[in-house]
Amino acid sequence: MSSFLSSGLLSLSVLLSDCARPPQQTTATVPDTTLSQTVASPPQVLLPAAEPLRTGAEQFDKYLPLLKDKRVGVVVNQTARVGRSFLVDTLLAKGVGVKVIFGPEHGFRGEAADGATIKDGKDARSGLPALSLYGATKKPTPEMLRDIDVLVFDIQDVGARFYTFISTMHYVMEAAAEQGKQVIILDRPNPNGWYVDGPVLEPAFKTFVGMHPIPVVHGLTVGELARMINGEKWLAGGKQCQLTVIPVAGYTHSTRYDLPERPSPNLPTAHSVALYPALCLFEGTDVSVGRGTALPFEVIGAPTQPSTRPYRFTPSPNPGSTSPPQNGKLCYGQDLRQAGDIGFTLRYLLDYYQQSTNKEKFFLSDRGFDRLMGNAIVRQQIIAGKSEAEIRAGWEPGLTAYKAIRKKYLLYPDFQ
Repeated sequence: MSSFLSSGLLSLSVLLSDCARPPQQTTATVPDTTLSQTVASPPQVLLPAAEPLRTGAEQFDKYLPLLKDKRVGVVVNQTARVGRSFLVDTLLAKGVGVKVIFGPEHGFRGEAADGATIKDGKDARSGLPALSLYGATKKPTPEMLRDIDVLVFDIQDVGARFYTFISTMHYVMEAAAEQGKQVIILDRPNPNGWYVDGPVLEPAFKTFVGMHPIPVVHGLTVGELARMINGEKWLAGGKQCQLTVIPVAGYTHSTRYDLPERPSPNLPTAHSVALYPALCLFEGTDVSVGRGTALPFEVIGAPTQPSTRPYRFTPSPNPGSTSPPQNGKLCYGQDLRQAGDIGFTLRYLLDYYQQSTNKEKFFLSDRGFDRLMGNAIVRQQIIAGKSEAEIRAGWEPGLTAYKAIRKKYLLYPDFQ
């Protein structure tokens, strides 16, 4: 796993309360970067920080008083760390009454394969019950929260609508609103928080991989998104939970932030995180994004692409993907490790559809791709041969309206 480093700009530390292997053998030539020119530029020049960047979890003085004498449930995965220590271990060492651990997709320790059902169990180190919120039960039940006063959410997001940890946060907030529990979000920077792009999800396409009318790249931290969910009354029945957000100190939306821990098994590098919003759309097609290889979300290819493409790989089961798409099949495509940072783009998608040798099978199912995109029209436009500029024109009004709503819930200075 490559090293992730963080850096910060401007401080905003006020407490705000208002109510997500084995390397394969490959045959490759020089990586193809002809389609990888930058669409949007991430911040490259950083101003001196007013103070070091500190996540919400690091600011004990802001939230430990809120947990005093409370029965606490924590919603966390492997990214919930204070330094090298898991948040659960840190809270217990400080005498906080943690009663139960809730884990999202990939589990509490973040080791489960993509899409794997997570079972309830017990955390070996703390001895606390560890309950799954990914599988049959995605929303905490009244029984799960019966002996809990407050829920603490601390999970690193990557800023894409279909990253399921924000769906878990939604259901946690919804259960808390229904059962009269408090929610505390320990905020973390968004590594893709420096821009907003993509179509806004249409209500008919609401699923666990897209629950809110937000664009593919939403440009919010989880704390800001929680404020939006509450403020726009997107919880069931228009309810609002008792919400407290502990902001990140030393952060703005122009801050370049590389994650200190991989956020999930198939996002092992900062570059894969940057490519994820654009490449995840391929999950609704026959194109592999490198699951089952040593380079997930940094390579793309399919057996139905021209054999003249400059990179080849063969997916095979590994701990991060026990049944990867195109398992055992030779895929022709590109190595994007040299592509540089890019913003959200349809460039790769359009190229791979146009070059497919089996266009009728390119989209695995209408609904699968449409759920990721948040509408049906983009798939239809791709098939019709529309350009990226023509497709973007269709979603621009919704994106402009979203940006106006987004401003109401920002906790940090926005990107320029």
